[in-house]
Amino acid sequence: MARSKELVPGVGRLSRSQVFAARALYKGPKKSVQPAAEVPADHVEKSIGGEKNGGKRLVPTTKAPRFYPAEDVRQPKKSRKTPKPPSLRTSITPGTILILLAGRYRGKRVVFLKQLTSGLLLVTGPYKINGVPLRRVNQAYVIATSTKVDVSGLQVDEKFNDAYFAKPSVKSASSAEEEFFEEGKPKAKEPLAASKAADQKEVDNALLASIKKTENLSKYLKASWGLSKGQFPHQLVF
Repeated sequence: MARSKELVPGVGRLSRSQVFAARALYKGPKKSVQPAAEVPADHVEKSIGGEKNGGKRLVPTTKAPRFYPAEDVRQPKKSRKTPKPPSLRTSITPGTILILLAGRYRGKRVVFLKQLTSGLLLVTGPYKINGVPLRRVNQAYVIATSTKVDVSGLQVDEKFNDAYFAKPSVKSASSAEEEFFEEGKPKAKEPLAASKAADQKEVDNALLASIKKTENLSKYLKASWGLSKGQFPHQLVF
């Protein structure tokens, strides 16, 4: 017997959705809840007999694929190299006066103190003589002279490392509006920390006591270096 009787030919008493609801087709068959299948292990331990081959070994459960993938998946290469600081030039020893060839203080003469972990050189003017503070320079941009300062009485503290010269993190504008209005304003210079100023004075005092013992050495450090027309650095003796 039909669930939906026809009122007139072609028009049933119940709609299609009402017929589906009566037959409960939307519910579908009942699904039996099955436990999740266990993931098979990649390797299985098997015992191997024989006098020479006796013992247990791990055997893969699945065979390796016969074919390689059509497209190679690029993987980054693992570098085995460890960065090492460059070796110090034999002409550069503690107390050697260097000539800076690049940077803000190019042409200035500075005193070499020690080499840092990164390979950079720790130098100073001293600041009281030529205005060069404690800073790091690359030995590729210096000329080592034959003039030296006696630094046997100066003990360079271990705190003078690469982290000592790291710049403090600066907070940026919190919103786009603040950033827009800050563009035209000149940024104020950050004051030098009192601890760094004290460190500079301590190093300068120890160097000045040694520099004063040599005549005209302070004038030599104060004078800037440069080349005249027709002079070439590879032809000069420093």
